[in-house]
Amino acid sequence: MSGRKSGGPGRKAYAIKAEISNAKASIFDFANQKTMYGGKKIAATDTIYLFASENEGGAGLIARGTVLRATDTPKQSGVERQTPRVSISVRRTALARRSLGRKELKSFANWQDGKPETELNFKFYRQATNKIVGISSGAATFLDGYF
Repeated sequence: MSGRKSGGPGRKAYAIKAEISNAKASIFDFANQKTMYGGKKIAATDTIYLFASENEGGAGLIARGTVLRATDTPKQSGVERQTPRVSISVRRTALARRSLGRKELKSFANWQDGKPETELNFKFYRQATNKIVGISSGAATFLDGYF
């Protein structure tokens, strides 16, 4: 695995939808996570919003954190098409105060409307697999309202 450089000024925010068994943990480790929509560029010091996957019994947005470590997962030899994967470690910085998940985002399906709710619905629930995604500054500002 190769290490990644720390994020710098102007870095993007990210969100992850994954199985999270302990929503109140102070440190989260996610191994070999699928990345989409720029998620493969995640790096140490980036902000990340944690969604407990409803596919795994979770409740959607649970926390915000700071990426402590991000490492690339090496590609498997002999496999032609592979989605980039990374392993990350995250320190929780805040717990969500309000609910936000599939139920709240489902009605935001006009993919061209530019709303942060639509961006999150598209990136997480149009293809419901667990993943790390890059999000816009507008979506990050919207999510900050849940803390």
